[in-house]
Amino acid sequence: MQHIPVLYKEVIRCLKPYASGKYIDGTVGSGGHAKGILQASGPNGMLLGLDIDTHAVKVASSTLKTFGERAIIKKSSYVEMDKCVSNLGWHKVDGIILDLGLSSEQLYQSQRGFSFNLEGPLDMRFDTTEELMADEIVNNWPEHQIGKILYELGEETQSNRIARALVNERPIESTVQLAQIVANCKRRSKVGRHVATKTFQALRIAVNKEIDNIINVLPKALEILAPGGRLVIIAFHSLEDRLVKRFFRQESQDCLCPAEQITCVCGHHAIITRVNRRPIRPTNREITINRRSRSARLRIAEKI
Repeated sequence: MQHIPVLYKEVIRCLKPYASGKYIDGTVGSGGHAKGILQASGPNGMLLGLDIDTHAVKVASSTLKTFGERAIIKKSSYVEMDKCVSNLGWHKVDGIILDLGLSSEQLYQSQRGFSFNLEGPLDMRFDTTEELMADEIVNNWPEHQIGKILYELGEETQSNRIARALVNERPIESTVQLAQIVANCKRRSKVGRHVATKTFQALRIAVNKEIDNIINVLPKALEILAPGGRLVIIAFHSLEDRLVKRFFRQESQDCLCPAEQITCVCGHHAIITRVNRRPIRPTNREITINRRSRSARLRIAEKI
């Protein structure tokens, strides 16, 4: 199944690829954004595509094979992008794209356990070589700990009630069973959003340590960007977007001292400019074509 990358035109326009440039797609997925970057940076621009999903690496390698040695695809977390760049002998890169969260292709593979609409195991791992699965959390973690991640990572207001129900219904063996238990606890949700969305989101984020990864990758990304290079990030929920927004705001300021501090003592200097203060969102047309794009938020920073 072919999927148009979210905010595709906006990503290419904001990243401004050019011939001889070097770029990183830290969440290469099926290679949609990467293909556009390579096309725009022809004839000799290069791209390093990273993904921890083995299947995604295979798909992206196939998608980008026509670009030959210009496309370098590796199975690696984007948190390791600095090491990958060093191993290639690249000193700096001219642009980085991070499309955070879950891809449509992952969602539609029932055996991966990401979808509440498809019968599947409670897996939810991006990297299937990792040990922690959603099954371990749902069936073995204590109630208070489950409630905590549902509230903090899913922003689920009925987290304690759902956590109690999950513990009472153990063993929980499938995604559909999990979704039904949540639905029995929660009768209302936003129009067009399944009542189990926040629970599945929280479990997926916990399994894949997504928040820690975002926090760790942001300073590394800025470190390996060349002056004038751009960091483009697509977030799909407010938790991710707030992290990116706060980091961009902090690193675009010359001083981080409290307002009452007359003389700067922190020594902080701005290393980026924020290209957009408000996130770019999908058009109504894109949302109609790809319903999952409706929550996407695009932020761009440029290295000074």
